[in-house]
Amino acid sequence: MNTYERPITLAILAMGGQGGGVLADWVVSMAEAQGWVAQSTSVPGVAQRTGATIYYVEMLKPSDGRSPVLSLMPTPGDVDIVLAAEFMEAGRSMLRGLVTPDRTTLIASTHRSYAVGEKEVPGDGIGDPLVVVAAAGIAAKHTIAFDMQTLAEKNGSVISSALFGALAGAAVLPFERSAFEDAVRSGGKGVDASLRAFGAAFERARSGATEPVVRRVESKMEMPPRSVGQQQLDALLERLHANLPENLRPMAYAGLSKVVDWQDARYGNEYLDRLEALHALDVEAGGAAHGFAFTDTASKYLANAMAYDDVVRVADLKTRASRFDRVRREVGAREEQLVYTTEYMHPRMEEVVGSMPKSMGNWLIANRRLYDGMGRFVNKGRRVRTGTVFWFMALYMVSALKPMRRGMLRHSIEMEHVAHWLDVAKGQLPSNYPLAVQALATRRLVKGYSDTHSRGEAKFDRVLSAVPMLAGRTDGGEWLARLVLAALADEAGKALEGALSTVRSLSD
Repeated sequence: MNTYERPITLAILAMGGQGGGVLADWVVSMAEAQGWVAQSTSVPGVAQRTGATIYYVEMLKPSDGRSPVLSLMPTPGDVDIVLAAEFMEAGRSMLRGLVTPDRTTLIASTHRSYAVGEKEVPGDGIGDPLVVVAAAGIAAKHTIAFDMQTLAEKNGSVISSALFGALAGAAVLPFERSAFEDAVRSGGKGVDASLRAFGAAFERARSGATEPVVRRVESKMEMPPRSVGQQQLDALLERLHANLPENLRPMAYAGLSKVVDWQDARYGNEYLDRLEALHALDVEAGGAAHGFAFTDTASKYLANAMAYDDVVRVADLKTRASRFDRVRREVGAREEQLVYTTEYMHPRMEEVVGSMPKSMGNWLIANRRLYDGMGRFVNKGRRVRTGTVFWFMALYMVSALKPMRRGMLRHSIEMEHVAHWLDVAKGQLPSNYPLAVQALATRRLVKGYSDTHSRGEAKFDRVLSAVPMLAGRTDGGEWLARLVLAALADEAGKALEGALSTVRSLSD
């Protein structure tokens, strides 16, 4: 007699490329091989990482020779097992009511794949995974959570194999491990790698070991080496070690690496020229008592300002061999397979003029009829297949303009902007050290390319304009930091306008 009076229900939340469909097929195949009736359905999510596909499986052993009628959709409060291929999807499964404390085992990977809603926020829009951790402790009967993405990659497989292994290790289905492995073998593709990932996840789930979930993995700054075996770069490193205190070198090294990669060693010397001059002012202002926070902040944001995104940089990055290799790894392409990447590009006339010599660019801007006429041709969206000879060579030729970058109109404009920003910060250093540091940090508002850069720069200019109003206040640095957060709060800048109004009222 069948001891299961109701179906076992299982929901899988997975995004494209994570093998959610394969995982559902494995579960169905395994159940049917054990004499059960099983059925799977799926409800696709929305593209561009705004929603995962939900694969739903029900299984029940036939009773008295009759096949059961199974449901097509998961019902809130009536799901036994939820598998989430990404941690925030585990949170969404709880919001949907799929996870309940009386019956649901939640199996989730703790890695993150950021949603569009998280990426589109001007500031830090990343969801807090600790909220999911707390909710899982209340909402689920039992939780198994670890980084299955990394585990799968280490074993040369995809996350579906690790999820299947964790499902087997959870011992929530009435099947032996061998039944799970037979289902993997029946797929016939990448079996060895899938079984390795399956076995590793099985043991991990069985062990019950936990790992901390953090909101963001903090990057560790490296102490710069003494030599890299190249004369010009070694000279830069020698200068960095000789002229900056030890605690400032890691960030300065990161900044130096960025500007050298962006341009060349000579540009790295320009970066150190500016940084050393700022450090000398920092010393005069008693920066040692503050851990030289002014210089440390300048190390980061000066590099970002000097290594702005322009057409040369974009073309350079898109034609690097390392990028093509990364794309192949991400899509899981085999060695014999061809991979073509289609890029959507929407250049503006500003980018075209900015890549011209300064005098020519200014002349063209002054000739509005010609400028507008060219703009009608330039300002269009284009889909570019960078793997083809034509488009690769076109982008490669643009990237080859790097030696001429310092003479371009865009570079002149950016360097004038940088000079003004540094002058504002330096002006506050002798009298209001915290405000001077925060004036440097306002540069975080400027990022990206094209329209994104323009919007960020406009907010940056508005925030920086508040520095004189805060100059006489001991809490001026705190107020300026609040303005930056307000600028990052929304795209339209309404929060920033409200915060600026408050600051104006302080000086009345």
